Amino acid sequence: MTSRRTAVRTAVVPVVALAAAAILAGCTSTVSGEPQPSTTIAAGSPSGKGLSTLLVDPADFPAPYEAIVLPAQAVSMAAPDLTGVPQGAVVDPADCAPPAQDYGPTGTVMAVGTDNASRSTISVELTRTDTPLDDLAEQTKTCREVTVTDSGAESTVTTEITPAPPVRADDTLALRRTVRSGTGSEQVTQSMVTLIAQVGDVRVSATFMSFGDAKADTVALDDVFTAAVQKVQNS
Repeated sequence: MTSRRTAVRTAVVPVVALAAAAILAGCTSTVSGEPQPSTTIAAGSPSGKGLSTLLVDPADFPAPYEAIVLPAQAVSMAAPDLTGVPQGAVVDPADCAPPAQDYGPTGTVMAVGTDNASRSTISVELTRTDTPLDDLAEQTKTCREVTVTDSGAESTVTTEITPAPPVRADDTLALRRTVRSGTGSEQVTQSMVTLIAQVGDVRVSATFMSFGDAKADTVALDDVFTAAVQKVQNS
């Protein structure tokens, strides 16, 4: 039986494929390497412009990541996959569920770059929020491993805090997340490294994700994350 998680990935693939080949799911992977951003940029407050004008340009993704801006209708499918918790899924413990999020164009926008050779992606997500980033850090500390049940399918989501990216912002955070679902030959491991910065009421996240056997491309992730934060600050 196809789970909703699989359906989410399948639905996002045609969107990404407009610019690059589809992400190949169903492979087991382990991402290694710590995020090592090296660029320091000045802190600042975002303007009152819409999120779409603050989003990094596809041209700012380094090769070989072919990037597109996701249309609004695809954001609500792609964004939850970065947390390992699809919309409507049951999380145990319940207090570990991701906070409510506005997936509309005024609440969340995304750009996704795909490396077809390594079957990996870098996703940039901008969200409007009045919740301190420290709240997410505290939740992560108490919710390192949770069980997610979606349409009868169960997965285990493990998240840990890693050294924060050295960019100037109101607050920063870095996470390593692994989602394991299925059993035996049908087991899938989704591995992610996420860099996050809070700039005023805009939260900037850049996530490297792989279903293949690629290591985390921390250099490209750092480049995209830095460009994304700088655009929010300078717009």
